[in-house]
Amino acid sequence: MNVGIFYGSSYGNTEQAARAVAQQLEHKAGATVEVIDVSRKELARMQDFDLILIGCSTWHIGDLQDDWDSALTDLRQLDLTGKTVALFGAGDQYTYADTFQDALGILAEEFEKIGATLVGFTSVEGYEHVGSRGQRGECFVGLALDYDNQEDLNDERIDRWTTQILSECAVPA
Repeated sequence: MNVGIFYGSSYGNTEQAARAVAQQLEHKAGATVEVIDVSRKELARMQDFDLILIGCSTWHIGDLQDDWDSALTDLRQLDLTGKTVALFGAGDQYTYADTFQDALGILAEEFEKIGATLVGFTSVEGYEHVGSRGQRGECFVGLALDYDNQEDLNDERIDRWTTQILSECAVPA
């Protein structure tokens, strides 16, 4: 399996998560994983991968991380029909309880508009937030990480999530 992880990171948390996810996928499935900083303007390379993972943190009050915000125009030009996409993001569920993981929701909508199939939804159980564009029903549209308040849970969450997305893609873990 050929996996591309595209991430935007301002302070390093989302990059750290991207590298941890890559390591898990390489270990569990022998996947070939390439980690790509979205600021490199290489979104067209998404066509090269069997599975596309997207990492983005939520900034300010419900905004995309700057590199992803700058990349939206290029993203909207792609056709990812038939491509599988899973999202992960970093946010602060206490300080920004009303907008925790909004970036996941914003990007989920954008990827669905260009034909991608989303996998990797996770339960909202265990989080304390009020609302989120990244939430549909009782699930986030991807993996929600909180480096500010629940960093001790990140490794376990990444481990479970990578197993889940491999299962959803019918790849033995």
